[in-house]
Amino acid sequence: SKILDQHPEILEMAHRDLKGLSQATSRRGRKADFTSENLFRAILVMQREGLDYREASVRIAESETLQNFCRLIKKPSIDYTLLNKAFGMLRPETWEMMNHILAFGALAAGAISVEHVRADTTVTESNIHWPTDSSLLWDSYRVVAREMSRGRAMDPLSCPWRFHPKKIKKLQFFVTRYSNSPNKRRLRQVHKAMKTLIVRVEEVLEKAEYFVAWAKRSPCLALMAIAAELEDRLPVMRQVAKVARRREFDGEKVPNGDKVFSIFETHTELIRRGRRDRPIEFGHKVLLTQTREKFITDYVVLEENRSDDHLLPLVLERHEQKYGKRPESIAADMGFCPDDETYEELEEQLDYLGVPRRTRDFGSVMMSIWQQWRAGIEGTISCLKRVFRLARCCFRGFNNFASAIGSAIFCHNLTILAKNTRG
Repeated sequence: SKILDQHPEILEMAHRDLKGLSQATSRRGRKADFTSENLFRAILVMQREGLDYREASVRIAESETLQNFCRLIKKPSIDYTLLNKAFGMLRPETWEMMNHILAFGALAAGAISVEHVRADTTVTESNIHWPTDSSLLWDSYRVVAREMSRGRAMDPLSCPWRFHPKKIKKLQFFVTRYSNSPNKRRLRQVHKAMKTLIVRVEEVLEKAEYFVAWAKRSPCLALMAIAAELEDRLPVMRQVAKVARRREFDGEKVPNGDKVFSIFETHTELIRRGRRDRPIEFGHKVLLTQTREKFITDYVVLEENRSDDHLLPLVLERHEQKYGKRPESIAADMGFCPDDETYEELEEQLDYLGVPRRTRDFGSVMMSIWQQWRAGIEGTISCLKRVFRLARCCFRGFNNFASAIGSAIFCHNLTILAKNTRG
């Protein structure tokens, strides 16, 4: 709390995004009871304690310490729906700027030094199930059937068809259960069921297009809202059906760039990092830069996956833009090693480049020391995933995904500064 009070510009950044909520009025004309500072601090409590919206609202209401932190003494508790809206209004750019302000304040106070840094990447997974063609087709069918059934209750002429979700679910379950069967006869049945599933989903998508066109001409606003939401999902569902058809009917091996891994979290990417326990992950790669005090000076949420060997120049460029000069030295694992020309260029610009090019480089005493120090960022990544919920992001959409990363790193840095100040 004292650190936040020492940096009022952080609250100003949050107020720019939250002023719409803090200045809102109710239907009876009463002004909002909470300031942007109340909402911002409540979000920090939620992220720091690893709570969901409901739990955070209850925990703050029950704890006098948290009420003091949120400046809510003699005020009612914040409703979880308001907390949800507040988190959604804080943009990813705002969290990045607040982290930057916190880093500059710590640098000016001598709490951190940015001359020596270490970098690494990790993957934060999206909140999706394991994607298969059959499960994605089932998702598409059930969403279309559900939304069109809602529309039919408002206007029976908008949807004159019947749906059979139980039969489609049975097809999907059969494909999932026996897709790896060693029995050839069973496999033929699986392929037949899969083709039927694809055809049924394509048929329901055609009906959904008719429903959307009808609803747009309807005077019923609720029906138009359902159609608008369904229309936004239709391109992704068509892509799911198209990929399944290419694979099942044409026998084509579809590249990952053409695939869809979720009809709900369409931004999700497939990432292969060669890990034994998780060779394939679905989410986004996060690039972290850290000082010797365990303070994360910079982070990048990569919307499109990039190989680690292309990221080292990005780390140095962003460090120079933020702090006015490049670090004296940097340590990273062998995966960050760029091509020979770039490596030699970076060696001339830095006092020491602690990135091994080959296995025998670990025989060097200096490289061994720097690699031992580099390993410390692995502990920070583990802490971020266990304590600050970066293992799996449960927020919807890429913007909220990036905001969750930014808020978690901000809370981590705040905790590091508080511990160092206390020490």
